[in-house]
Amino acid sequence: MLEVDFRHEESAVARDVRSLLAELDFASVTPEEFARIVKGLSSREITDLARGELRDRVLGEIFGRMERQFRPEEAGELRAVIRWRITGEQEAVYETTLAAGVCTVREGTGPAEPRLTLRMGDAEFLRLVSGNGNPVTMVITRKIKVSGDLGLAANMNRYFDIPKV
Repeated sequence: MLEVDFRHEESAVARDVRSLLAELDFASVTPEEFARIVKGLSSREITDLARGELRDRVLGEIFGRMERQFRPEEAGELRAVIRWRITGEQEAVYETTLAAGVCTVREGTGPAEPRLTLRMGDAEFLRLVSGNGNPVTMVITRKIKVSGDLGLAANMNRYFDIPKV
């Protein structure tokens, strides 16, 4: 009986969090505030929240900010296409292109072959980009699957301004 009540309570909490996030203007949330929100959520809560329009809004905002959070001084002459495959309700694919000190983002798969492909679930993605997850640990534990240039993967956190939680 207690277990049933606990599950009911957990889903009620997820619904409450989902309602609050659905009303949130993500454009006005700083990366640090977003990191605190993600830190307070369990993997199960993130998975429950990462559905439909809310998921699309969160992914759109995160990838929309990558260009502004790019550190060209750290990237130097780096040229690379990084493909992000975020699994979940359905797979979302984005690509970031780093070239000539500029980062550009596109939704979907472009014509260029990626130098690095990162594949992960919604919870892992949110933890990674919010500074709440250790990328090395996430790769070792296979929460993030990496193919391509492992050196580029190892240095990704240098190229983007990621909050320190």
